[in-house]
Amino acid sequence: MATDGGGCEADLGSRSLLRLVSFCVLLAGLCEGNSVEKKIYIPLNKTAPCVRLLNATHQIGCQSSVSGDTGVIHVVQKEEDLQWVLTDGPNPPYVVLLEGTLFTRNLMEKLKGRTSRIAGLAVSLAKPSPASGFSPSVQCPSDGFGVYSNSYGPEFAHCREIAWNPLGDGLAYEDFSFPIFLLEDENETNVIKQCYRDHNLSQNGSAPAFPLCAMQLFSHMHAVISTVTCMRRSFIQSSFSINPEIVCDPLSDYNVWSMLKPVNISETLEPDDKVVVAATRLDSRSFFWNVAPGAESAVASFVTQLAAAEALQKAPDVTTLPRNVMFVFFQGETFDYIGSSRMVYDMKNGKFPVQLENIDSFVELGQVALRNSLELWMHTDPMSQKNETVQNQVEELLTTLEKSGAGVPTVVLRRLSRSQPLPPSSLQRFLRAQNISGVVLADHSAVFQNHYYQSIYDTAENINVTYPEGQSPEEDLNFVTDTAKALAGVATVLGRALYQLAGGTNFSHTIQADPQTVTRLLYGFLVRANNSWFQSILRPDLRSYLGDGPLQHYIAVSSPTNTTYVVQYALANLTGKVIDLTREQCQDPSKVPTENKDLYEYAWVQGPLNSNETDRLPRCVRSTARLARALSPAFELKQWGSTEYSTWTESRWKDIRARIFLIASKELEFITLMVGFGVLVFSLVVTYCINAKADVLFIAPREPGSVSY
Repeated sequence: MATDGGGCEADLGSRSLLRLVSFCVLLAGLCEGNSVEKKIYIPLNKTAPCVRLLNATHQIGCQSSVSGDTGVIHVVQKEEDLQWVLTDGPNPPYVVLLEGTLFTRNLMEKLKGRTSRIAGLAVSLAKPSPASGFSPSVQCPSDGFGVYSNSYGPEFAHCREIAWNPLGDGLAYEDFSFPIFLLEDENETNVIKQCYRDHNLSQNGSAPAFPLCAMQLFSHMHAVISTVTCMRRSFIQSSFSINPEIVCDPLSDYNVWSMLKPVNISETLEPDDKVVVAATRLDSRSFFWNVAPGAESAVASFVTQLAAAEALQKAPDVTTLPRNVMFVFFQGETFDYIGSSRMVYDMKNGKFPVQLENIDSFVELGQVALRNSLELWMHTDPMSQKNETVQNQVEELLTTLEKSGAGVPTVVLRRLSRSQPLPPSSLQRFLRAQNISGVVLADHSAVFQNHYYQSIYDTAENINVTYPEGQSPEEDLNFVTDTAKALAGVATVLGRALYQLAGGTNFSHTIQADPQTVTRLLYGFLVRANNSWFQSILRPDLRSYLGDGPLQHYIAVSSPTNTTYVVQYALANLTGKVIDLTREQCQDPSKVPTENKDLYEYAWVQGPLNSNETDRLPRCVRSTARLARALSPAFELKQWGSTEYSTWTESRWKDIRARIFLIASKELEFITLMVGFGVLVFSLVVTYCINAKADVLFIAPREPGSVSY
């Protein structure tokens, strides 16, 4: 009996040891697998994909297959290099590494016609920006969603009179069946080119020898066809599935707005309460997802309006002006006026404190950073001015602007022919709902001055925001550029005009925008968001929103976006008041009898650094800066095929990434497969034979006999 017990213990010990050895082998295999993967693949970490967007009628953008698309890399530095990719190259499909200057509609059409030989496209940034300009947008932005149509101003509909963006080639509104990525890091681009030179460069036109350098691009999109299709699928999934698979989301975010004098947001204004609206847009876009620097198309204008709001708030008699002023920053205007159409919808339905009948006049900032000879052009709508009352109001508005600009030597205001239509602007959405006196201020009299409208090159350099070499980031932050001075002049004109339009008379000459404010805003939005001033104006939990590069101004589907938050808090800090409340009181002002959350918004911000520059001095800022939903009414009404409202959605995806590696020839891959299959068959045969002769090969030990004494 003692012997039997010892055998059981030995058997249990052997099994435990076997399990331990098996676990160690498995763990080692996993570790070795990761190590092997790292040796095979080089991930590209700083890329931006082209993604799929959809509207009521069709889809645009790009996607890869479910498992990603792989192709041999071929560098195209001039158009003649395409011959190898399209016809001559013996190892298709290819992933084309395209120089940024060649990324045009004409070249893309050639690639689009030979998709069997194209696995994808990687685009490097052109430095400097293309001298001839580059705009992947259309020539008539937001066509069909402005005020002009076949029934209202048909001579102006579809940009018949002026194609506002003549350089627009519509590339960003095409649909591509292969993935397209932007290479944002020059070092990674150089790694790819070196891999190409080492392995793929043909000698005297002959085919290069294997192994070849290849790239794999993953960007499979879940949504297809149109917004109507993808929203219907998502709606059905949400209605009948416990774990619904949503395939697309509406483009949405928040508008930022504030009032010069506080209004009760739980009520609507009386009809006799008049408001002057100062408006601009927050967003831009490019061909690539979330790469939207928008320096001229958006940033310069909303920075100017922020500076004007600060200057106007400092006027001594703002609380006693006969009319109020509303500053509004619209989101999603790039995609058929999402923000402005939603605000008009809310005003018409009593869901916003200000109603359409409260609007006395409307002043909008368009693109304002690229002025020629100091000129700022005043655009008005010829159709609404057929009404004599509106015409007189517009005339008064223009005269007020001219008077406001007379004392600012850096700005010269110019009128345009009354027969010229409005450029693409938020004002158009308000005019669709009601005749109001409005003007759009812009740096162009006709076509856009911006040669990089809605492109990756609409950066700080495009509006001449540059800094002396050798300065620290803090010195750059506070360095007043020439562009900042020019925009401060425009902000001064706007501030003074708004003051007079609101009924002010005594202190117009004292309103002066601060170039220091403008230069800090430009630096933060276009150069480096993570700076000491932006840190000081944000809540502590929003610090992660500030990166070491510029902010991007794409509306996206997750909201509020970084830009929206920063603009809201910049507006709050520039126009609000620091009040003596504790953190708890600031976060819940209802506990303080003297404060009213229906009138004000309260924010506990990090504050400036102390004298030792080691800790910050947090404080409570009270302002009227608020957020209002910028979701197209089409999705509120479930009218996914609407022609009245924007219907843009963004497809969902599972994985977006890019990597390079070496691939063997098809012959070697086939030989490897056959050898592996042969080893498998051989191992199965050996296993079968061993199992069949197991009684001979593995003789069980005899049971020990009885112990005799």
